[in-house]
Amino acid sequence: MNELLVLRAQAGDREALEELLRAVQPKLQRYLRALIGDDAASDDVLQEVLFLIYRKLGWLREPKVFEAWAYRIASREAFRRLRKQRALGEVAIEEDFTDFVPPEHELLDALPAHLDQLSPASRAVVTLHYLHSMTLQEVADILGIALGTAKSRLAYGLRCLRRALEVV
Repeated sequence: MNELLVLRAQAGDREALEELLRAVQPKLQRYLRALIGDDAASDDVLQEVLFLIYRKLGWLREPKVFEAWAYRIASREAFRRLRKQRALGEVAIEEDFTDFVPPEHELLDALPAHLDQLSPASRAVVTLHYLHSMTLQEVADILGIALGTAKSRLAYGLRCLRRALEVV
């Protein structure tokens, strides 16, 4: 994301703000749809996220981290929505996987169709890492979790996806 664009938007340039939001909106929309699963609910959350970005942009100290910051806001809002929908506590407890095996090509191709079978925590990590091409460290930073937790959630999610593909 262009740091100058962020700085201009922070200084009150409405065109810069609109361009910034237009640039990040499709990425956040894909992420939220993968995470939440319901298009209408995802669009509602996206509107809340864009409004929060607008309101809080002035507080962002490092313009170069704008995109990661926007994903963090989106993640928080998505998990807030999922907690409301699922009456608290349905997020699966992740196991610790030290023997992580990268997914096969066939698993990656089937990934978008089977994301809804993962817990929201694993879904967020898998989506950001594989569908948005972020490193695990970037994913951990965005979600506010430890790198080991991100690896664990990724491994857990991939294991669930492998099991789902065996059934299919």
